[in-house]
Amino acid sequence: MKDTKVLFVYILLGCLLTFGGHLYAQEENENDDRRFDEFVFVEGGSFRMGDARGFDSKPVHDVKIKDFYIGKYEVTVAQYRKFCEATGREMPDFYPPWGGWVEDHPMVNVSWHDAKAYAEWVGGRLPTEAEWEYASKGGKKSKGYTFSGSNDPDAVAWHNKNSDRTKPVGLKKPNELGIHDMSGNVWEWCSDWYDRKYYEKSPENSPQGPEIGRGKIRRGGSWFFVPARCGNTIRDHYTPTVKLYGMGLRVVKTKLNDTDKLSGNNK
Repeated sequence: MKDTKVLFVYILLGCLLTFGGHLYAQEENENDDRRFDEFVFVEGGSFRMGDARGFDSKPVHDVKIKDFYIGKYEVTVAQYRKFCEATGREMPDFYPPWGGWVEDHPMVNVSWHDAKAYAEWVGGRLPTEAEWEYASKGGKKSKGYTFSGSNDPDAVAWHNKNSDRTKPVGLKKPNELGIHDMSGNVWEWCSDWYDRKYYEKSPENSPQGPEIGRGKIRRGGSWFFVPARCGNTIRDHYTPTVKLYGMGLRVVKTKLNDTDKLSGNNK
């Protein structure tokens, strides 16, 4: 009888520990999920946009950008799933080639239209190409790096020399403003249409891109591309209806609302 009571106590303790551990893990995961909602303040200013060595990124020209806020991380699978559940959308109908969705990885397989809809759902928008490059270069804190936060791509980017798939957001070193993964991991849709010669006629103040073009801008490179394609000034474009497992998104806002979280780097 005594042995039975002791066994019962051990079983009860085991259940309590398991349940408690589950609650802790659940709370930890929820906290991690909320962490991905953070925004970084980008103080406006002037910068030199473009690269004289690129066939579509020249001429290098002066651009003035107004203040804005940008996601500290690329939008994750978990964040996009909440959007789908809230709006009655379905997750993209084909999975990444590595076997399924991973909640803390950047969302992929979203068209430009999907990305725009998500950004608007959270009260934001997609960045302009100029805003994206300004933030990627570090804004007023820029140190002139080739990649977003370093001249060493391995320090800040997932590319095809160090990865065979997407990786959890935020693992690599952030850039000068505290933003992660602007180089590599996944391409990020921008709001602008693409025009190879747009830089020749781009306005200086807050350029919005051409009225029409061959496709929508994407920036930053991805795990599927060579490191050189993950640089701050590299331009690329795709048809806005296309969905690929190397293309995702990041949200910007002109103003934050009461529920938005400002990154600790800005406090």
